[in-house]
Amino acid sequence: MEERIHSYRELHTPLESGARREQAAVCMNCGVPFCQSAMRLNGMVTGCPLHNLIPEWNDEIYHGHDARAFERLQKTASFPEFTGRVCPALCEKACMCGQYGDAVTIHDNELYLIETAFANGYIRPRTPARHSGRRVAIVGSGPSGLACADALNRRGHSVTVYEREDAVGGLLMYGIPNMKLDKRVIRRRQELMEQEGVVFVLGSDVGKDIAPKELYEAYDAVVLCCGAKQPRSIPAVAKTGVSGVHYAVDFLTATTKALMRADDLTPEALEAAGGFISAKGKDVVIIGGGDTGNDCIATCVRHGARSVTAIEMLPAPPKERAADNPWPQWPRVLKNDYGHVEAAFVYGHDPRVFATTVGEIKTDEGGQITQAVLVGGQWKDGKWTDEKGSERLVPCQLLLIAAGFTGAERYVTDSFQLKQTPRGTVPTLVAAGDGEPSYQTKTDKLFAAGDMRRGQSLVVWAIAEGRACAAEVDQYLMGYTTM
Repeated sequence: MEERIHSYRELHTPLESGARREQAAVCMNCGVPFCQSAMRLNGMVTGCPLHNLIPEWNDEIYHGHDARAFERLQKTASFPEFTGRVCPALCEKACMCGQYGDAVTIHDNELYLIETAFANGYIRPRTPARHSGRRVAIVGSGPSGLACADALNRRGHSVTVYEREDAVGGLLMYGIPNMKLDKRVIRRRQELMEQEGVVFVLGSDVGKDIAPKELYEAYDAVVLCCGAKQPRSIPAVAKTGVSGVHYAVDFLTATTKALMRADDLTPEALEAAGGFISAKGKDVVIIGGGDTGNDCIATCVRHGARSVTAIEMLPAPPKERAADNPWPQWPRVLKNDYGHVEAAFVYGHDPRVFATTVGEIKTDEGGQITQAVLVGGQWKDGKWTDEKGSERLVPCQLLLIAAGFTGAERYVTDSFQLKQTPRGTVPTLVAAGDGEPSYQTKTDKLFAAGDMRRGQSLVVWAIAEGRACAAEVDQYLMGYTTM
């Protein structure tokens, strides 16, 4: 652990070969494999949204047929190197073996297959045999944009992806820390897609640098995959002119960009590179208990923060499943992610405070934040409980807001003359027949996918959205689809 918290290198440790084959053998090829179902149970989804053919490729792994296993995987998965690293493994939560014990290590097996495929040359550029003559513009290079571009390019359409940042990947690149996703993995996929014919235009902000009219005139279809990047603010910390208050994504992005300039992935190299929001020697308060909040905890630990307090507004979930949350539902239990474990190692306790929020911040005469007032919980005998009505003053020189996102950024939707739903998403038409929302907007040629259409969600859902949208775009362009 000591070595781990002094490096920004990827954390994943793969299974030993024998253990992996044993795990693959445990997969029972169930009559009803919930692992690939993506069923909605009690308001939450369990099972893989990509409907990966998990029992099939596990069986091939067991028999030592890695190339065949990978063939089955890439039938449904656009980027296993991403989901194999950052997905919370909805598949494992629905694994039949998990009903009474440990689930099969599906997540690790998936990552093993894609990395083996790259290492052994199973993956080569696949250019389409025929070109349709149709041109598609995709705005945004996050997971939904990449998945949509990949699928449409393979179908034979000419695809150009516009990205406002200086690198491809969206939140994969600048929202997820190196410890979870090595940025070389994203660049490797970008290079492969470029070899296959996809064009990336970086540093181009559609809605500001490029008008929608230009895209409509140059392309046969336009797909908006701009994400849900409007961060949620907290009224209690909305004071103007306060130093030391940042949105979590800005904090994580600054560290990632500094590491790109550094000559190594160590705290010392990061310090030498400079130009980032530093938590070193500071008391940090993080508002938000999701994945982004956890990533902020782990990053602050590596910066050398003096203390970290992570605020979660909801009560602490139970440590074990409740009777009303049986398998195969998504488990509503307390989860200890890598950041929580690391913070407990460094500071001697779990950094999370539940059923609490920041009610007020205090600053010095220069406007620098100095303290945060935590409200909503009850502090008794050195512990927080979920009772209401108390306040606690904690030191704070850096406050990070990781409270999620409220939808698409307004300047993008305004430039395309699109209204937003109350959730901040882009409304799309209703598909004929099944009554489900489609990916096409009311504007001819214009489609939307990913978090911009669905709302803030997981990488795996963004990829599923991109693939499904590609099929709908193909139908629009060709009058039929084989996707």
